[in-house]
Amino acid sequence: MKSHHHHLLLHASFSSNNSFIPLSSSNHQLPKNMAISPQTFPTTKPPSSETSSFITPNITNFNLLHSLLHLTNQICSLNAAPWCRFLLNKISSSTIRKTHLLGVVFDDLIRNSVSSSNSTRQNSYVLCLEEMYIVLHRVKTLLEDCSNGSKFSILMQIETVADNFNKLTGELSTLLDVFPIQEMNLNDDVLELVVLIRKQCSETKNLLGEEQIHLRNDVVSVLEGIKREIVPKEEKLSSIFEKLEIQDSSSCRNEIENLQEEIQNRNEEQSKSEIVALIGLVRYAKCVLFGASTPSSGNDGRLRRNQSMEVVVPADYRCPISLELMREPVVVATGQTYDRCSIKLWMDSGHNTCPKTGQTLAHMELIPNHALRNMIAIWCKEQKIPFESETVAVKVNGGVTNKTALEATRMTAAFLVNKLTLTNGSLASMEETNGVVYELRVLAKSDSESRACIAEAGAIEILVQFLSYEVGSQNPSLQVNAVTTILNLSILEANKTRIMETEGVLSGVAEVLRSGATWEAKANAAATVFSLTGVVAFRKRLGRKTRIVSGLIELAKNGPEGAKRDALAAILHLAADRETVARLVESGAVEMTAGIMAVMPEEAVTILEAVVKRGGLVAVAAAFVGIKKLGTVLREGSERARESAAATLVTMCRKGGSEIVAELAAIHGVERVIWELMAVGSVRGRRKAATLLRILRRWAAGLDGGETEGFTSTNTFVSTSTTMVVPTTTSLAQ
Repeated sequence: MKSHHHHLLLHASFSSNNSFIPLSSSNHQLPKNMAISPQTFPTTKPPSSETSSFITPNITNFNLLHSLLHLTNQICSLNAAPWCRFLLNKISSSTIRKTHLLGVVFDDLIRNSVSSSNSTRQNSYVLCLEEMYIVLHRVKTLLEDCSNGSKFSILMQIETVADNFNKLTGELSTLLDVFPIQEMNLNDDVLELVVLIRKQCSETKNLLGEEQIHLRNDVVSVLEGIKREIVPKEEKLSSIFEKLEIQDSSSCRNEIENLQEEIQNRNEEQSKSEIVALIGLVRYAKCVLFGASTPSSGNDGRLRRNQSMEVVVPADYRCPISLELMREPVVVATGQTYDRCSIKLWMDSGHNTCPKTGQTLAHMELIPNHALRNMIAIWCKEQKIPFESETVAVKVNGGVTNKTALEATRMTAAFLVNKLTLTNGSLASMEETNGVVYELRVLAKSDSESRACIAEAGAIEILVQFLSYEVGSQNPSLQVNAVTTILNLSILEANKTRIMETEGVLSGVAEVLRSGATWEAKANAAATVFSLTGVVAFRKRLGRKTRIVSGLIELAKNGPEGAKRDALAAILHLAADRETVARLVESGAVEMTAGIMAVMPEEAVTILEAVVKRGGLVAVAAAFVGIKKLGTVLREGSERARESAAATLVTMCRKGGSEIVAELAAIHGVERVIWELMAVGSVRGRRKAATLLRILRRWAAGLDGGETEGFTSTNTFVSTSTTMVVPTTTSLAQ
């Protein structure tokens, strides 16, 4: 009966103890009207997948005592973890000491091979050990979360964390109460040790000091002040960060990363919002207390990995509009893929065309691209980049209404910009200047609110001076950081107008395009142009800048692949304006596309289609030498490339007359390729292929190759000349 009683006690004690239940907070009072209360912070992290889904070792397959001993050794090894001594050293040390004593008991049980002949007693013994394994595993998880997590997050929920430790030791005490030690034939020393552990676990000591509570209240007070636009005193910040053992820029960056990971594990919007406020505080304090510095050591590798702009993101994973990693890719009517938030903003602005191809959208539906999203998620996991849907990302990165976070960001931006304005923007050290600009670059990458705050603080006007050739030759990194900051700022629609209206910005971007110190600087200058051309009204103005046009074409011809793509994206947007197309043709855009068609056929043919469509006979004449290459793309390219190639050839044949058609007809097997495209191509591709086939057959019959697309007419026009008439650039209007 006694063993049966043990079973009932065990089940009663643990049937509802599979997750942490925060105990009521202590009676420490917070100041009234605080911005944040510790109750808004749940436990540090939800139980890890390992904890929530693991199964205790099967006694028939594993030696349970060996598993328990191994687990206690793992817990004891965490004593050397990088704890914040001020926060949890007493609590963690007490828990680890008790676990160490349990390890001694398990080791003695293994040595003496304790067992019971009574099957009922044996079942009670095994059940108790299994439950003990679960509790110890939860202890290990809690210790790991506290040692690896955010110090600010732990501080804000310090009482709950302490209660969780006490709760777990209390569960160990209950298990030891029902542990059948009297029936296991243990020696006296082990019995006394078990009694000692049980006594220590049952004694609930408040190991949380007043200092931790006061520090938590200080942080809440600072956050409340920031919310009311009160700049925190440097001495107060220094005291807080010193006690939390955050003592340099690197540890600040680690703290920000840990807080960002906390956001991914939170479900409550209010809790996420408060974490965002803490991130804003740490960012501001980092700049004020430790100064700005560019990452130069291995310790900054995590920062680079966690920022998709610093990672070489595959081109197919970047949104053609924002140039950022897509979080929620969707497909539009033309088959192009964009990030949902970017294309929706484009459509909401009144556009009914595809940003990349310029084609009118047959419908405005956005179809989720689940396959691509899964591929991006896998890639992000490999690169250790947090990935979530755009809906969550917007809320996390500042979409959540949080005045504290907004004011902290505004203070950070103002502090950095003010630092650049010292002595007319020329700091004593070029490296120090570079560090400040780099901090602005990182801040501008984070969210829309940061971009708005930086621009409002006057950063754009100051950054212009760092785009010059002289700066690039002396400090290439500074030039890269300056142009990349402008690129990041340009993602915000309101900042595009500010950039276009700021004197010297376009000239500076053009100079980086033409003579930037590095390929990265040139590529980001091209990406800036692409971002600005997202506003249709700016395309004509940018297209009139000869240095920008020629710089883009030169970069597309000679740059590395990533830089080529940035330049080609900008050129395609510029090609939507007829006046700009003339300058593109004059600058050699057609020859450029012919030159890169073998390595980047899709992009090259898409641009050539746009240029030929709007560029008149001059563009057709320039593209004449590329007809055979277009034929190759028509035969071997991707579906999208073949569609664009067919459309380009149709336009050239219509505008160029019989000489163009004859050149096309001379390509070996071209008619068979066209028939194939008619059979398996896209809807638009099949339509263009059918038109192209009719043009070839009319030419073969001695009729004019020019035909209205999709219309078959019995009327024919005899070509009076096989020589192309090349007009001057002033006669391009059609």
